Amino acid sequence: MRVVLQRVSKASVSVNQKEVSKIDAGFLIFLGIEERDTEEDVAWLVGKITKMRVFSDSDGKMNQALVDQDGDALVVSQFTLHASTKKGNRPSFIKAAHPDQAIPLYESFCEEISVEIRKKVGRGIFGAEMKVTLVNDGPVTITLDSKNRE
Repeated sequence: MRVVLQRVSKASVSVNQKEVSKIDAGFLIFLGIEERDTEEDVAWLVGKITKMRVFSDSDGKMNQALVDQDGDALVVSQFTLHASTKKGNRPSFIKAAHPDQAIPLYESFCEEISVEIRKKVGRGIFGAEMKVTLVNDGPVTITLDSKNRE
């Protein structure tokens, strides 16, 4: 699984010009799922994301996690995070999981985040053409890959 994690002051996602989800301060999480991903990848990423200390404490230092800030989360599925650009100029998405595998892992990921932060998680609509609006706070943008646990 690959994630692009953005600390935001607000974010929303719309489908067919209708807002389907929005959050205030917290994380906008773009989630890419590949064929090799399992529940173990979900657990590892959820642990990293919810405990990642990139929110400011009272001294203005990035020392607090999403759970410390009572922050929100919005998860948007994004198969293009598994684009291979090795050959030519047209990306290949062959490693991205098919919906029958990806949807249950996406749902599990959202549920696990919700449990950890003790609140409802905003969601996009899996497989839909979405418009995402955000105000990146910082900016703070971090990439994570459950297959490359650095």
